[in-house]
Amino acid sequence: MTSSSIPFFSQVKTFEKVWPDLRAGVDEIFADGKFSHSRQVGRLEKALEHYTGARRVIGVNSGTDALVLLLKACGLRPGDRVLVPAYSFVATATSVVLAGGRPVFTDIDPDTYAMRTEGIGDEEADGARFVLPVHLFSRMADMTALAAFAAGHGLVLLEDSAEGIGMRQNGVHAGLHGRGGVLSFFPSKTLGALGDAGAVLTDDEDLADHVAALRHHGRTGRTLAHFPGISNETLHVGHNSKMDDLQAAVLLAKLTVLDEDVRHRAVLARRYDEGLREVPGVTRRPAITGAPDEVFYVYLIETDRRDELVVHLHERGIGTETYYPLPLHLQPCFAELGHRPGDFPVAEAASRRAVALPLYADLTEAEVDRVCAAVRDFHTGRVSA
Repeated sequence: MTSSSIPFFSQVKTFEKVWPDLRAGVDEIFADGKFSHSRQVGRLEKALEHYTGARRVIGVNSGTDALVLLLKACGLRPGDRVLVPAYSFVATATSVVLAGGRPVFTDIDPDTYAMRTEGIGDEEADGARFVLPVHLFSRMADMTALAAFAAGHGLVLLEDSAEGIGMRQNGVHAGLHGRGGVLSFFPSKTLGALGDAGAVLTDDEDLADHVAALRHHGRTGRTLAHFPGISNETLHVGHNSKMDDLQAAVLLAKLTVLDEDVRHRAVLARRYDEGLREVPGVTRRPAITGAPDEVFYVYLIETDRRDELVVHLHERGIGTETYYPLPLHLQPCFAELGHRPGDFPVAEAASRRAVALPLYADLTEAEVDRVCAAVRDFHTGRVSA
């Protein structure tokens, strides 16, 4: 892309803003001589506990590993069935398999893109042990309804809240409505690192201790920022899922501007809404409501000519991202589950029609206007200058 292009994501200006704090954290890492699972990670865990209200946050190396460790720590057994939406990033379902379970797909609500419990048969629900809703793009799933559904069927409620930093429902942060949830700090997330990083958040102390052990080869002993001392005792067959201190330093620096970034993203999302409201053939998903659970990680639209629009925008130097071009039940890695096209029609329609437009803290309102103009030109048949 050229200097006048609008990439799908950039955080150059954000890093310029937080560089003094980041540099101080990096200098401290080199002075300590410890680069993983050390002081910066402990500080980040405490800062995120304060920000989310969680009793415990456990930093790990990715949002995917956070899901795997959470499922294992919650007692998932080989072959256990886990209800997951058919429309999400593939890690929602592959983490179930990596933990030893079996995903059972459900369709999504056409307006919110969240897991829809209506239509889940008693045989599917009663044969499952866990339900794992996903908070996608800008809105949380209806956790009151999902908690009632889980209680009615004896299911353990977990949350794939990888995109949910800052989202709250009924005053409770995403990831804390069931036994636990996860956060992803992939660079493009609302709070993003310089590489992969993630966390488990929970109010359950025993669960937190179990996750903390699993991330470090199953070893007991120091849980960062919580207990002194180190033990070499290994209670579980664990993983090497520790967080690097460099990523923790990045996240600590960016956490200082997170609320400001969230407010700016909301301004940009409203501007998109204004600019695209009258464009024929374009639908905003999920619709902006102004509810406290809205945090705009992604600005998503639906259009019947999605792939043509992507080409049109690319030719004008505007980046996009397709979320998600193939629903989970039709992914080749899940072929053994025997699903066919038509099994989950809402998820399949979203995969054909949804595309994300640029939305990030470095983006300006003028750039949003340029994107809206290009989308309008495409749908009205005009050629953009």
